[in-house]
Amino acid sequence: MKTLHDLKIQLYADGADKAGILELYAKPYIKGLTTNPTLMNKAGIKDYEAFSKDILQTVKSKPISLEVFTDDLVDMKRQALKIASWGSNVYTKIPITNSVGVSCLPLIKELAAQGVKLNVTALLTLKQVQGVAEALNPAVPSVVSVFAGRIADTGVDPVPMVRACGALLEGQPKAELLWASTREVLNIFQAQDAGCAIITVPHDILAKAAKMLGNDLTALSLDTVKMFAKDAATAGFKL
Repeated sequence: MKTLHDLKIQLYADGADKAGILELYAKPYIKGLTTNPTLMNKAGIKDYEAFSKDILQTVKSKPISLEVFTDDLVDMKRQALKIASWGSNVYTKIPITNSVGVSCLPLIKELAAQGVKLNVTALLTLKQVQGVAEALNPAVPSVVSVFAGRIADTGVDPVPMVRACGALLEGQPKAELLWASTREVLNIFQAQDAGCAIITVPHDILAKAAKMLGNDLTALSLDTVKMFAKDAATAGFKL
């Protein structure tokens, strides 16, 4: 029976729910954590720095990625350096462009040269990954986040592209390829087979994986029929 403990790929928990973050951080099969401004906003967080520092009181021995949130590249550098200063386990997330499409590659190169551990995010094309591969510092740990789920949302199989991304990063020995925007449990195994070092998984999909992974399909079929029968009885349906 497969379990989350048997995976070769590193599982990172993706979310901004404090209770969920701390619960998952304690799980041995969770190797790191990620979040972003959208998840924080959905969780009702109003003070970015206070929330981050609160989490970092507990999250000290596993990597965690925290993202900048400005369009101005000068201010983005300031935010990045500030975030990086919060802990040796912190990776600063820099998007491939700002929200008006200006490339962040010059800043990525500058920060990498200064020894900042980066998680370059929102990557969806091979050209973008090639640019990142050229900008990173081979002596500094980094994460390259390819949004495979968003690629799949467009009707394109992301697996061949993710494999190609891995080839582009061969000259970056400390760069780890990450499968982002995970949609279902199957993505964990697709990412592993495609050569990703990391997959970042939302808290609800991690819960589903912990419950469902390795289930017998015949038993699952019966459980499904039992669910239909129970719900029909609860609704009081008659014909």
